[in-house]
Amino acid sequence: MAKRDYYEVLGVTKSASAEEIKKAYRKMAIKHHPDKNPGDKDAEEKFKEAAEAYDVLSNADKKARFDQFGHAGMNGGGGGFSGGGFSMDDIFSQFGDIFGGHFGGFGGFSGFGGQSRGGRRVSRGSDIRIRVKMDLKEIAHGAEKKVKINKQVACKACSGRGAKSEADIKTCDTCKGSGQVTRVSQTFLGTMQTASVCPTCHGEGKTISKPCVECSGSGLIKEMDEISFKIPAGVAQGMQLTVQGKGNAAKRGGINGDLLVVIEEEEHAELQRDGNDLIYSLFISIPDAVLGTDAEIPAIDGKLRIKVEPGTQSGKILRLRGKGLPDVNGYGMGDLLVYIQIWTPKKIEKQERELLEKLKGSESFKPKPDKEDRNFFERMKKIFS
Repeated sequence: MAKRDYYEVLGVTKSASAEEIKKAYRKMAIKHHPDKNPGDKDAEEKFKEAAEAYDVLSNADKKARFDQFGHAGMNGGGGGFSGGGFSMDDIFSQFGDIFGGHFGGFGGFSGFGGQSRGGRRVSRGSDIRIRVKMDLKEIAHGAEKKVKINKQVACKACSGRGAKSEADIKTCDTCKGSGQVTRVSQTFLGTMQTASVCPTCHGEGKTISKPCVECSGSGLIKEMDEISFKIPAGVAQGMQLTVQGKGNAAKRGGINGDLLVVIEEEEHAELQRDGNDLIYSLFISIPDAVLGTDAEIPAIDGKLRIKVEPGTQSGKILRLRGKGLPDVNGYGMGDLLVYIQIWTPKKIEKQERELLEKLKGSESFKPKPDKEDRNFFERMKKIFS
């Protein structure tokens, strides 16, 4: 089933402000929250859908990619790419960030689905951004890439705990394991209860008495990792795709960061790209322009032969439909545009000059441009605009 437009999901327009997007998400999240709709799978899916939409539209970088490329900019079409999908832990953490501590962990909704989420901060590893070069053939067909990255992974000596042993991990005395401390204050509106991250355990709910020697208590070490991923056909220069969970590891079993893959398009020796179309400049001689000829031209998958009709004018565009690049969103193929240019020699032999002098006065060689010839510049503007 095709994904709905994120703006449609939240019921806002593309021109909506950040505050309007946030307000729309709050409304949808409360309406479809699983604790308000127990056993309702449709409500749960809408809750997740709203969270995914807000995750994208509330982030300036993700929003810009979605506005330019649609869902393709978020999701690379398989092979581990995911721009918007994230876990329920992410959703509940995001939900808590939206509603803040004024709800005391939002206990009215069962602490976001369980005691494990009852306020303890779930850490997230940092993202890693890399640049990947692709030639036109790879862009045309999609490609599988492998990269080696030196990144943070869970310490093997302590299994990512950060402590020498399980016995060295204690429940935080300050927050009693909740990861947050609450403060009650009296205001003119009445009693207000607010929650904040525990200053002792920094929201983890646990403290370590004896840190692991290998990782100095962080639970993380540096290690080289080889990552494979697929890049869909039709990507463009500067497009960013996300390989979910392949960034740096998080502390003590948190959520891994993502690997952000930025596309760098390599120039082709003969073909130029214009969106999904490819452009090739074909130079032909004056006799070939007059008499017509067959010509071989480069294409993505080898060579093509085309027919140049007699009387072809310089600047004529031959359009080979479907011989360009695929649309990244799956909306068909671009074309290969062959731009005819008549090559004029700078030096000629004596006999050639004499022959041309004879033809110079011929009625057939006197310029008689028709309407199509005169509209050459207009046609070129349409092609390259």
